[in-house]
This record gives sequence, C-alpha cells and structure tokens, in this order.
Amino acid sequence: MREGRSRSGRKHAIDSATAARQNLAPRTYGDGLPGATTLLRGAYELRGDVGERLLDMLPPLAVVPTGPRTRAALDLLAAEVAHEEPGQDAILNRLLDLVLVLALRAWYARPQAELPSWYGALSTPAVGDALRLLHEDPAHRWTVAELAARVGQSRAAFAARFTGVVGEPPLTYLTGWRMALAADLLHDTEETVAAVAREVGYTDAFAFSVAFKRACGASPSDWRRKRGRDDGSVQDG
Repeated sequence: MREGRSRSGRKHAIDSATAARQNLAPRTYGDGLPGATTLLRGAYELRGDVGERLLDMLPPLAVVPTGPRTRAALDLLAAEVAHEEPGQDAILNRLLDLVLVLALRAWYARPQAELPSWYGALSTPAVGDALRLLHEDPAHRWTVAELAARVGQSRAAFAARFTGVVGEPPLTYLTGWRMALAADLLHDTEETVAAVAREVGYTDAFAFSVAFKRACGASPSDWRRKRGRDDGSVQDG
C-alpha cells in the first residue's frame, strides 16, 4: 500500500501514531489447540522502480516444502510471533528475511530451476565486481574502459563477458539503473529535476530529461505529476 508524502508535521504525527497502533495489533488468531495448522504470513513493502526491478527478478510464485534447513527457522518464527515482547519487531523482521532467503535458495537449488540472470552475474568474476561498483556509485562518470580496469580485464573481454552474462552492455545497464533511481527520487523527494539529474550522474538536466523520457515514456516533470495523482500524494489546486 502506497503512502503519500506528508505535507505537515501534524500529518506526520498522525501517520506515526497510526503505525504504532498497527504494530500493537494482534499477530495471532485461532484457538492454538494441539495439532492445529499454523499459518505464518509475512509481507514486504517494495515501492517504486527499484522495487519493481527486484520483483521482476523473482518467481511470481514459489512453493517450497519444509526441509531440515528451513524447519528450525520456521519454528523459531512461529514461537516468536505468538508473544508480544520488547524488541519483537526487530527479531521478526530478521527472521522473516532469513526464511525468505532460505526459501529462495531452496527454490533455485532444484534441478529444474532456472537461475535468474542476477544470480549468475553477481557470482561471475569481474562481472559481479562491476555490478557492485555501478550500484554503489551510479553517479560516477563510468566508462567501459574504467570498469574493465577496475576489475582487472581488458576492455573488449570485459564488455563481451558482461553483456553475455547480464544480457545487456555495461553502460546500458547503468542507464537503466540510473533511471530507476531517478524515478524513485522524483516520487519520494521534492528535489528539482536538475538535482535528481546530478544525483544519478547527469550534469546536464536536458540530457537527463531526454534519457528519462526514452526509458520511462514521459518527461521527469510529467512523470512526477502522474505518479502523484496515482497515489494521491500530490494535489493540483
């Protein structure tokens, strides 16, 4: 569920109070009799284009039977969720992360599983290092030559290996990553288009606007207005 940006301290206080009440809501239902079926439900709130990029890499549905390596984590999660105690949210969040990672690892360990491209890319020498560099500093004026030098390969060999593993050339991937970050900045902040452009590596706001429109189908300003109307965070008046 999307939440609009707060426009006043009062609204922020109301939102915080509402969130606090939600955290105190009951986490368990049913009679808890011996032999009863236990259903654990967890959810992640992923917003924006970066979240969508992540979701696109995951299977739409994965059914993973309980195994020796997941049973202990599930039992611990079920025991923790049944009681209200100090620090519980922090524990539950980390246990949910653990269960998710274990489930995905089990899913992709199946003989018939098709590994997502990012999994192979991150574990591939040089390519994984290059991806981490691009993610950590997208605003840097990267060139293929510099990336290749940073990961210890020739320019031609690196470009061919990166494209083969990731499915697109290094600078094309970088542009897509920059546009995803820019889309979220335009939605989640009040920064000007020029400021957003600088944050994702464009010194020229016009060049950024052209690249953004090519990638997202709308200029940064039009995209910001449309997203604001879609989630109610911006009101024209």
